[in-house]
Amino acid sequence: MKLFKKIIKYLGILILLIILGGAIYIYQSGPELPKDTDGIIDEVLSNSIPELITGKTGFANSKGIKIWYESIAPRDSTKGVVLLIMGISNDALGWPPKFIKSFTDAGYQVIRYDHRGTGLSDWLEDYDGENPYSLTDMAYDGVAVLDALEIEQAHVIGVSMGGMIAQQLAIDHPQRVHSLSSIMSSGNVFDEELPSISSEVAIDLIKVAIKYSIIPTEKNKIKLHLASRIILMGETTQNLNTKEIAEQVLYNHRKRKGYNPHVSPQHQTAVSISGSRYKGLKVLEIPTLVVHGIGDPFIPIEHGKKCASLLANADSLWVENMGHDLPNEFIPIVSKKIIEFME
Repeated sequence: MKLFKKIIKYLGILILLIILGGAIYIYQSGPELPKDTDGIIDEVLSNSIPELITGKTGFANSKGIKIWYESIAPRDSTKGVVLLIMGISNDALGWPPKFIKSFTDAGYQVIRYDHRGTGLSDWLEDYDGENPYSLTDMAYDGVAVLDALEIEQAHVIGVSMGGMIAQQLAIDHPQRVHSLSSIMSSGNVFDEELPSISSEVAIDLIKVAIKYSIIPTEKNKIKLHLASRIILMGETTQNLNTKEIAEQVLYNHRKRKGYNPHVSPQHQTAVSISGSRYKGLKVLEIPTLVVHGIGDPFIPIEHGKKCASLLANADSLWVENMGHDLPNEFIPIVSKKIIEFME
């Protein structure tokens, strides 16, 4: 009996040491944040949050699912409509204000919307893992938004998973797409002939999610977003707008529903079951622009180049020193190219 108690005691100590070691490892993991991070976050936390929704808002009905949208009018007359589709787990506020302004200043009406499972769109509490939704379903969400606003055709711009959805929208509903811009995306993330999506980046993102979620303060929630952005930059040398990111995160937590912890696997499943879009892209006649950062650490640039090679009517932009992100310093380059392409 004494031996058994000793074994249990030492086993308990061993388990405790493993947990402690794991906690220390997680705490020390993740990228170094900018030196002025704490001061900027404290300033944002102590001040009122600026209003980030300035356009006309509403809900579209996508086969029974409510999709929140915002329509932002151009400064002058309207040249056309731009539909923005954000990446995995992100809502409409993920689009940088400077990127949106570049299009409204150029005379375009800009529409952005929350993916199902994010923001103010339905979070699908009855999500069925045995019968998941696909990128085709998520592409229809964008069509539903256009229908709600009585818009026949739009220039569709998607980033990362949003680029995959934009591709699917163009394949399934070509009559609704005036032009397509696919940014840091892929036509088939499982293409064995191309470098695979980085599992190392995915693991790093998981580690920082654990690190900053153990004590889920508003400050740590902001730091999580900052750390994730730095990881997605890879080895590129970009500057984060800490204040802008902090205000966006706080706005989501204080004035909207916050961030859905369950949506990421749902979106990953949608990508997984949807497979390759190569066949559809090969016959697509819509003018398409493919944009990719040369230093993308998550979806290698070879995926963007493969997409461009398949399309019959394609232009491309390969951006030096840009990772899997759309930082303010590269927005003038990217938006200028897209606007010139659309016009």
